Amino acid sequence: MKEFDLEKLKYPIGKFIAPEHYTPEYLSEKIKEIETLPEKLAKETIHLTDKQLDTPYRPDGWTVRQVIHHCAESHMHCYVRTKWTLTENNPVIKAYDEVLWSELNDNLTMPIQPTLDLLKGLHFRLGYIMKNLSESDLEKTFIHPADNSENKLKKIIGMYAWHGNHHLAHITTLKKYKNWP
Repeated sequence: MKEFDLEKLKYPIGKFIAPEHYTPEYLSEKIKEIETLPEKLAKETIHLTDKQLDTPYRPDGWTVRQVIHHCAESHMHCYVRTKWTLTENNPVIKAYDEVLWSELNDNLTMPIQPTLDLLKGLHFRLGYIMKNLSESDLEKTFIHPADNSENKLKKIIGMYAWHGNHHLAHITTLKKYKNWP
């Protein structure tokens, strides 16, 4: 992978850019991307061998297995953050160290099927909640303690759609480079 630009390997679809306006069409498209991520991840990974799953997508990067488990962990946080935001006034959410989580034994060795199953149910719930947010719900906010930033639910929809596509692209880029089916 030395022939690739490291920044392009880290961000194969680019970094998330929040739109100036969150149109109903934009939000609907992003919710659909969230809903369909588990199916796309499964299609790209379920047939991979353990050796392939344990291949990093870039030098010093996570393995495919770690990426899949990370998506579930990150998106579980999205789910909880969304629920907190809907039920509390501008809550300060709990941050987590995704790098340390990725180094835990389950992320390094666990089969991917249980995580793919978890993602399927989780993303159904995320999509269901997100499709039913009112205009005032979309404006509700939470505070991220890492930088004290205020985040609206409508931004979170775009961010997590990007996040799923970002990690899916890590996997598809690696597969293309390695000429894996």
